[in-house]
Amino acid sequence: MKFIIRLLVTTLIVVLLANILPGVAVDGFTTGLWVAVVLGLLNMFLKPLLVFLTLPATLITLGLFLFVINAVIILLASYFVNGFHVNGFWAALLFSIVLTFVQSILNGFLDKKEA
Repeated sequence: MKFIIRLLVTTLIVVLLANILPGVAVDGFTTGLWVAVVLGLLNMFLKPLLVFLTLPATLITLGLFLFVINAVIILLASYFVNGFHVNGFWAALLFSIVLTFVQSILNGFLDKKEA
């Protein structure tokens, strides 16, 4: 049940951010749901590999290179999901930063309610 709630929260955030941020577009709620699923899968399987392969760059930049990895994952999601469009790296970077920030806040509220 917790997974479904987090998936729906991520879907709502994706749809809202697509309406607010420039350079990001989502065709509808169903597309937003697919984006949330694809982002979850990419973060689960691909992100650890990318983090491992770019560990020297991540260490040299004191972790800031992780933002680049997140932007690449957003761009990959836009490639895989029809109806989700991101216009370039900078839009993906902004989208990933805001998405992560809002997810952290809302997931913190969800975790407090469960305790």
